[in-house]
Amino acid sequence: MTSASLNPASGPARRTVVAAAGAAGLAVALTACGGSGDDSSDAQSATGGGSASSGGTGGGDNAAAGAALTTTADIPEGGGKVFGDEKVVVTQPAAGDFKAFSAVCTHQGCAVKSVQDGVIHCPCHNSNFSITDGSVKSGPATKALPSVPIKVSGDSITLA
Repeated sequence: MTSASLNPASGPARRTVVAAAGAAGLAVALTACGGSGDDSSDAQSATGGGSASSGGTGGGDNAAAGAALTTTADIPEGGGKVFGDEKVVVTQPAAGDFKAFSAVCTHQGCAVKSVQDGVIHCPCHNSNFSITDGSVKSGPATKALPSVPIKVSGDSITLA
């Protein structure tokens, strides 16, 4: 037997094939949890409103400061609206009290999609968060949504 007969046929090494399969699986998993980023059409519309001046606090860096998001009339009392492009959800837990949180679920990074019945809902794994403080109402998420600073001036809501 010659040494040439011991060499395998040309082609990718077994490690290369296994690594590529793992990378492809990871890409699929991340894509499934990523969301489309355009959530504004799925968000809740408002019928009520207020003219208050309370804003959220904290550290979200999801969108440009000073960017106009919406008006106070577009955020329903006891509800909210998701702004997918800005990755922000704005809520009004009580009349005139406006809050904002990251729209990225703390469980696996999916985009939250709706605000109903006093909770912000993530459809990927059914985590729910409080519209008042972003805390987890039901998991699998274990961390609150980070707050995002906003400014309410008259009837305009902007990122602070």
